[in-house]
Amino acid sequence: MRTRETLIRSAAEVFGREGFTRASLTAISSSAGVSSGALHFHFESKAALADAVEAEALARLLALTRTELPAGTSHVQLLVDVTHRLAHELRGDVVLRTGFALGGELSRPARTGPREHWWRWVGEELERAEARGELRAEVTAQDVLTVVVAAMAGLEVLGVRDAMWLSAATVSRIWRLLLPAVAPTALLADLEIDGTRFR
Repeated sequence: MRTRETLIRSAAEVFGREGFTRASLTAISSSAGVSSGALHFHFESKAALADAVEAEALARLLALTRTELPAGTSHVQLLVDVTHRLAHELRGDVVLRTGFALGGELSRPARTGPREHWWRWVGEELERAEARGELRAEVTAQDVLTVVVAAMAGLEVLGVRDAMWLSAATVSRIWRLLLPAVAPTALLADLEIDGTRFR
């Protein structure tokens, strides 16, 4: 198990640096400090290794989004909190970051990965917010989903080269502009753009 975990992390580092197409199994096994034979014992191909990185990234994202709504917290606040947490994790977790990036690789077959789960989770939370009257009457869950997903995808891509894009300050700036257009005035005073302590 330790060798498999090391290979997944090394693959994430190499895929993240070189992209799926240019990355080589030799570079991955060398980075992991294991033989080519050990790599092939665990993974039959580069595609299988990329699938494993993406699956591990999805598992980490599932753990991040599998959150009970704390008493007295709105679904909008939960969304703010989780976007902060996701940005923080993308900044420091190479497996999560690369798992997201692999989902955008056109040279790989399309599959349900971290990005798709993220879009679905945001949409579900926004539908719950809409049902509870936590969105302005003139705004739909789909409207907000479009903006939140596009904003986070932009931060994810820009953050690969400059971690400032995934900083708490950047996420807060987005919510500072977005929340007044999304949340009813009565709810705005209770929302914290910097996020609450993640529970």
